[in-house]
Amino acid sequence: MDIDHYLARIRYQGSVQPTAATLRALHEAHMLAVPFENLDIGLGHAIQLDQASLWGKIVERRRGGFCYELNGLFALLLRELGFRVELLSAGVANNLGGFNPDFDHLTLLVHLEEDWLADVGFGESFRQPLRLQPDLLQKQEWGRYRLMRDGEDWLFEEWRDAWKPGYRFTLQSRTMSDFSARCLYHQTSPESGFTRHSTCSLATPYGRITLSDMRLITTRHGVREERHVANQEEYQALLLEHFDIVL
Repeated sequence: MDIDHYLARIRYQGSVQPTAATLRALHEAHMLAVPFENLDIGLGHAIQLDQASLWGKIVERRRGGFCYELNGLFALLLRELGFRVELLSAGVANNLGGFNPDFDHLTLLVHLEEDWLADVGFGESFRQPLRLQPDLLQKQEWGRYRLMRDGEDWLFEEWRDAWKPGYRFTLQSRTMSDFSARCLYHQTSPESGFTRHSTCSLATPYGRITLSDMRLITTRHGVREERHVANQEEYQALLLEHFDIVL
């Protein structure tokens, strides 16, 4: 892996020593530079999870991706820098009050003096990793978060007028191939939200900007604005302007 090329992709110029401070800085830089997006699914382009495919898409072609791609490649970067990283399986909270199956989401466990939950692939979520400590309120500039524990299960929650579950996970280490079947499901099943809606979303220094189908949603310092995108020509122009993406 060409570490310098990857760091340039996320516009990172800080320390690369495997410390908690470096992890926090890399995590936030990644969130601000690489969008969460599923545009390839709508285009009918297969998403591959091998290192060469992830590198080519995210670093060489300056695209984004969804959890398997973003966290998969970020884990490789962290390992190259000397971090101890494990891939974890998570089930995302659903509208029925439960959780989707295992391998629905890929998140990361990073071992340092204390353990951290890292996740650059969950859309609008924590910008810096969370300490893996149950019941600890963890405040960041853009939100409040906590991790809860029930036996072997852990639960990531975010405060939005009340505590809302994000996903449930265990600390069992996984391999990238374990996520292949669920990744294929999300690309092909009519039940998957990724086949029914397209999204491209990026954290910004002032909030977030998102193209959700034909809507442009901008949040600036807590103020949300939304407008309709007139046509595909404008849609393509917005992808280029805000996400540096040319399809």
